[in-house]
Formats: sequence, C-alpha cells, structure tokens
Amino acid sequence: MNRTYVYVGLQSNLDRLPAHSARIEMSSSKYVLRWIKETNQPYEYDNVVVATFIVDINGKMWINDRRSEHVLCAHGENVLSAGEITFEISTDEIEVVEITNQSTGYCPEPKSWWAVERALEQTGISFPSDFTTRFIFRRCAKCGTKNIVKDNWYVCGVCQAVLSAVWNFEQSE
Repeated sequence: MNRTYVYVGLQSNLDRLPAHSARIEMSSSKYVLRWIKETNQPYEYDNVVVATFIVDINGKMWINDRRSEHVLCAHGENVLSAGEITFEISTDEIEVVEITNQSTGYCPEPKSWWAVERALEQTGISFPSDFTTRFIFRRCAKCGTKNIVKDNWYVCGVCQAVLSAVWNFEQSE
C-alpha cells in the first residue's frame, strides 16, 4: 500500500492556515502560465519559476508560491507527496526541469515519486523521469529532531544519535 503523509511540521503553521490560498491545480500548462502571471511569480534565473507542490490524496497536483508552506498548499490535509517544482518558461509553454521531495512539513520519501509521476502525466507537461534531487528524512528517536540524511550518514545533527534506517514519522496508511 502506498503511504499517505501527514503533516509533521510546526503546529503554529496549522494554527495560521487561512481559509484559502493562491494555490492552483496543476492540470495543464495553460493554468500554470496564467497562475505565474496573475500571482506575479518571481523568475529565479533564466526563465525559471520555482513553486511549492503537493499531490493530494485524490492524486491531484497543486502548486503554490515557493515561499509558502506545503501544509498551506495542502489546505492542512494529508498528501501523497510534496516538494518543490521548477518550471522553465518559454513564450507559451512550460517544462518541469527540476523536481524534489523537499518538504520538512511532510517529509515524504523518495518512493512517493509514483504519485508525482501519475499526476504529472495528466498535465501534458514534459517532466523528468524521477525526482532530480531526492531527500531522505528521519526523525531522531532520542531528541525528536527532523534530519535530512546526507551521504548515507544516518546520525542526528543535534544529539549525534544513530538515525533509523527506515522512514519513521507519524503516518497514515
């Protein structure tokens, strides 16, 4: 069974959730281009826009401003995946050139790619064959700190305890 990720970020982010956000469903390049224009999304470099994304439990991909929390994009709900998505913009087309599972609010596993791929296939937008950068998240069982594992170094950055080899955040399956 594929995992559903619950929000594991700061409670204060949940407490501040507005009734609505400027998120849009990423259903086609037309809608993404309109969202970029209407919300004045900043270009990061060379015709590139970076956004926050989530895949909801119904398999729909939603995007929001990069500086927004994933939980805002998800309206506080559980997700199948979350991260950052980078669009390269041409005159009237877009392409996904980078995509990651970087979300410290949901800490999705790299294996959540299946949900991202399925959602992107519905858009008609070109995209990579996998996450371009894959993040591995672990919660320290000793001090509770969220860690990003780098170079297979499964050691807590705060208390130096050995981290679990398997994903270990609260979950719903």
